[in-house]
Amino acid sequence: MVEWTYEKAGVSIQRADAFVEYIKQRVGSLPFKTLLFGGFASGVEIGEYKNPVLMLTTDGVGTKLKVAQAVGVHNTVGIDLVAMNVNDLITTGAKPVGFLDYIGVGRIDLEVLKQVIDGIIEGCSRAGVPLVGGETAEMPDFYPEGVYDLVGFCVGVCEREELITGEKIKPGDIIVGLPSSGFHSNGYSLVRKVLEHKGVSYNQFVEDLGKKVWEALLEPTRIYTNDMEKLKGLGVEIKGMAHITGGGIRGNLIRILPEGCRAVIYEKSLPQKPVFAWIQNLGNIPKEEMFKTFNMGVGFMFVVPSTQKDVILKELVDAFVCGHIEEGEKDVVIS
Repeated sequence: MVEWTYEKAGVSIQRADAFVEYIKQRVGSLPFKTLLFGGFASGVEIGEYKNPVLMLTTDGVGTKLKVAQAVGVHNTVGIDLVAMNVNDLITTGAKPVGFLDYIGVGRIDLEVLKQVIDGIIEGCSRAGVPLVGGETAEMPDFYPEGVYDLVGFCVGVCEREELITGEKIKPGDIIVGLPSSGFHSNGYSLVRKVLEHKGVSYNQFVEDLGKKVWEALLEPTRIYTNDMEKLKGLGVEIKGMAHITGGGIRGNLIRILPEGCRAVIYEKSLPQKPVFAWIQNLGNIPKEEMFKTFNMGVGFMFVVPSTQKDVILKELVDAFVCGHIEEGEKDVVIS
């Protein structure tokens, strides 16, 4: 008679414990104080607030993970995971105070997951947020061998009266953009299908990009926390912020517009990132579809009074004016 154990069923407590110990060591390298780590819950100090509001986000990395897993490069997707969450969070004006991760995997491969957690630690460092906890779920027969999924959760805090909702946006305001680093973490299902259809290998070198396909695709998502904090520190009146993710410029900017305000985006002002022209030409993707799917070179947008343009452009050296707000039906148009 077979004597079954959890280990024989495919779940290794020993591997999980070894991974937790590695995480604890790496978390110790972050310059943040965690009140409790390794028990049943974790906490962080949020500081002095009169009327604090907690803001929360959750997001993943999508099928960008399939690229990482195909080429065996796992140390950047953790940065993406942090970025996708904190970039959403800071659009409210909140300061990130805690990040948590969930890793679902069929079998724990310590060397792979160490790379993943190294990326998460790097992302937390860039975002200025502590990694306060997480979950690694080893689920044999659920995830295929060599496959893992990532989900992140971020908590932030803000004074209620300082929340940025977009309600103060009005005609005459300008839109200031910050460049993306590439595709970020959106549109990868389309990118992968184009490459598959064209028979393009991830290891193929592309002259127009100056690098291999996988290197371009795994470029980490830029984190905009420091940019937002700089402007708040200068007293810039930020009326609205948008993280440009799935749905493109229109699909994200329209979320913060009040009724009676139309955003006009200057197409020629957008950074010309080679990856977008490359995938558009390779896949014969219509321009409209490109703008619906990708960030098109701008990863984050601020809506501010026109009088604050000079101070912003001086402080954020790669910022650029990419549009304005005018009176009209609530919409976003690319001109």
